[in-house]
Amino acid sequence: METLVTTQWLADELGASDLRIVDATAFLPEYGRDPVLEYEACHIPGAVFMDLAHLTDPAAPGMNMLPSAERFASRMQSLGLGDGSRIVLYDDSPVKTATRAWFMLTMFGAANVALLDGGIAKWKAEGRKCAQGRETLRHRHFTVWSDDRQVRTKADVLKNLTEQTELVVDARGAGRFTGAVPEVKPGLASGHIPGARNVPYASLFAPDGTWKSPDAIRAVFEAAGVDLTRPLITSCGSGMTANVLIFAAHLIGKTDVALYDGSWSEWGADEALPKETGAAR
Repeated sequence: METLVTTQWLADELGASDLRIVDATAFLPEYGRDPVLEYEACHIPGAVFMDLAHLTDPAAPGMNMLPSAERFASRMQSLGLGDGSRIVLYDDSPVKTATRAWFMLTMFGAANVALLDGGIAKWKAEGRKCAQGRETLRHRHFTVWSDDRQVRTKADVLKNLTEQTELVVDARGAGRFTGAVPEVKPGLASGHIPGARNVPYASLFAPDGTWKSPDAIRAVFEAAGVDLTRPLITSCGSGMTANVLIFAAHLIGKTDVALYDGSWSEWGADEALPKETGAAR
């Protein structure tokens, strides 16, 4: 299975015994939308709902930080996702939250995970069938396993400011990156991590919500001054849209990309850490 599948491919595969479809929609508070209600009103037939809001570490300092491997595996088992499943993820979120689910599943050991190109919006636009209510699947074994080599902590990013081994790429919009648009969260500074480049996550999609071609994705990174020969660290506001950059890099064959899990919600809240405003330097 490819890691990016079309709506036609999924329609043809519906009902396959090893296929698991997952709605991984989540919204930032300012959108005022309820992903559970929207899932229950319309989801792709057979899809279960992955509640990203509760797939976090409640003791962590930043928003949306990664859960333990044990917590994650337990939640996947209860959803009916297990070893040997082919998992297709989609969302209906402006912040493309299925990429967060993809990152977690691959980090925690799932071997066969794909995104639905265009999400449920494309599925509905094509007049394909929706189901209502909630889907439940029997529990399956999901092996507890974790590979955190693609995760960076605040200490790692601070150390990198001196060592310059990796290049930080920020997925937030240009206004927040430069500091021209203030952060909404109280006590959070404006600006970005020193030396970071800015690739707004929305720039990686075509107008219909599908992913741009690999050549176009590469061009977006390069236009932002991202040296694709260097290892990357992705960041954003709360560790969500940074995963869009990781998946985009994956689509162009670049795998030496790590997530700064705390992102700006952690960095910007620490008065002791250096910050820059203005365009990338």
